[in-house]
Amino acid sequence: MQRVSVRVTDSESGGIMQVVFRLRSFPHALIRVFCLFSCSALLLACSDEPEPPPPPPPSVTVVPATDRTVREWDEYTGRLEPVDSVEIRARVDGYLESVHFTDGQIVEVGDLLFVIDPRPYQAIHDVAKAEQARASAALELARNDLKRAEQARDAGGMTTEEFETRSTGVMQAEAEFQATIARVRSAELDLGFTQIRSPIRGRVSSDLVNVGNLISGGASNATLLTTVVSLDPIHCVFTASEQDFLRYSRLARRGDRPSSRETANPVEVSLLDEEGFPHKGTMDFVDNRLDPSTGTIEGRAILPNPDGLLTPGLFVRLRLLGSGEYQAVLIPDQAIGTDQTRKFVFVIDSEGVAAIRYVTPGPIIDGLRVIRSGLEGGEAVVVEGVQRVRAGERVTPDQQELQAWLSRGLMPQPTTTQGEPSPTESETPSEAPAAGDEG
Repeated sequence: MQRVSVRVTDSESGGIMQVVFRLRSFPHALIRVFCLFSCSALLLACSDEPEPPPPPPPSVTVVPATDRTVREWDEYTGRLEPVDSVEIRARVDGYLESVHFTDGQIVEVGDLLFVIDPRPYQAIHDVAKAEQARASAALELARNDLKRAEQARDAGGMTTEEFETRSTGVMQAEAEFQATIARVRSAELDLGFTQIRSPIRGRVSSDLVNVGNLISGGASNATLLTTVVSLDPIHCVFTASEQDFLRYSRLARRGDRPSSRETANPVEVSLLDEEGFPHKGTMDFVDNRLDPSTGTIEGRAILPNPDGLLTPGLFVRLRLLGSGEYQAVLIPDQAIGTDQTRKFVFVIDSEGVAAIRYVTPGPIIDGLRVIRSGLEGGEAVVVEGVQRVRAGERVTPDQQELQAWLSRGLMPQPTTTQGEPSPTESETPSEAPAAGDEG
């Protein structure tokens, strides 16, 4: 038999309790040790140690919801197209003699592009000129004969029938002379067509036919030599949905926004690698019907392009004026959280207590989200630390002015401004409020 002594010290009083017991068998020893440590834990738990203080309220950043006059812009994907696009084709047959431009250069109206061998047409022109001279001489002779016939008839030396024959000869000579004039003009046209010039100002493509090739001219099957597209100004073509078309029509009927058919409504365009919408233009065309296969209608804007940056064929983002002016509440998009299908924000009252407000968001305007319902303007909205906020609990607000907070560059850039936001658009990864937290 073995004797075991265990001492237990009380942390509060400093007293020592000693327990002595004997180990008769191994199972009984385990039971006694277990009981000993259970008593020790109970003594420690019953001590009068004070509870730790509660954590301080979480710190959050709040900005006031602003109320101001705004106009909505609808965003579309557009495609740039030239105002003028010309296919340069030959109008006469012949061998290509020379090319007078560099591929891709800017050409002016009347600049020489191609020359077709003019020698055959020069010869035809010379023949026509000779025939014109001969017809002119024949006409002069016929007129002199008619004058002499008139004198002879007055003297009684010529019959009426013979005089009429001389008079008809003059008319035939005049008709032949006019025909030769027309042939000369035709020959001059064909000779001029051997020099192919640019009909517009713009950028020329590459030469599609090399020097020495035989090309075909005429109205049909004419050889395509190159193309020229204008650059300044330039068109931007886009399609709007049937829903947008009906909305614009009703706005025009109410007088809230003029129709783009009658008014050059402003548009803004951005290339895919640009921030914002730096290129300004106006609407200049709306189609007269919707495409029944897609349910869309085509619109077109025109933009100045003095530096030629806007190139035909590029896809761009286009913003079109989508409403008239109205008063709206705006907040940073970062303040909006999502509770399943509902959007919400946290507002802080004068006592620092958080409350949840369910809102209906609209488009983004000037980097701020329009709130159609749920806020009245002036509320202190949480923009940083949303994850730490619970409805009905106190927080430590850091009140900041909206513009000062925006200038810090913390707000994410908007990605779209068209219509209502999608359920996943610009969502802040905020924790959804618990059931019964709605304030």
